[in-house]
Amino acid sequence: MPDINFATPSQDAAAPRPAAGDGGNLRWDIIELLFFAYRDFVGDPDQELEAFGFGRAHHRVMHFVYRYPGLKVADLLDVLRITKQSLGRVLKQLLDEGYIVQKTGDNDRRQRLLYATPKGEALVQKLAGLQTTRITRALAEMAPADAETVKRFLRAMIDRDDPDKVLETIFATNQDSKE
Repeated sequence: MPDINFATPSQDAAAPRPAAGDGGNLRWDIIELLFFAYRDFVGDPDQELEAFGFGRAHHRVMHFVYRYPGLKVADLLDVLRITKQSLGRVLKQLLDEGYIVQKTGDNDRRQRLLYATPKGEALVQKLAGLQTTRITRALAEMAPADAETVKRFLRAMIDRDDPDKVLETIFATNQDSKE
């Protein structure tokens, strides 16, 4: 396969430009800010996870299992919107290394309920601490009321046509905190 070489862009070529035919109405500013914010938001935990041989999928699984003890495997698949095969590889490693335990349901023995172990809880707390530090730093540059605006914006970005059980819980919790 041949190498792909990019010439150093000239000043004009490096300037942001709208896509053809869009009339310049695309929100490149927000799109790029979201790309870079996401990169840095997950980058802090990525460095920590690397030491364990884990990646972002492990982080996401650990996060939701910790936050929603007894989460069913089927619900976790819905939350993450990944295949059973993708989850299986990650979940097996987390189970084998003692970060998560799996229990059968009390009423339905076919259910597989997931719980973080103390080891898993410690890892999630450490990763959430890194992310909280970044969030706190960003919010410190804003007026206190702006945090609610940020939360409203992020909630509005989520596709709610087919909310899963976790999102329903999050949205219900947010409604309860407003009342």
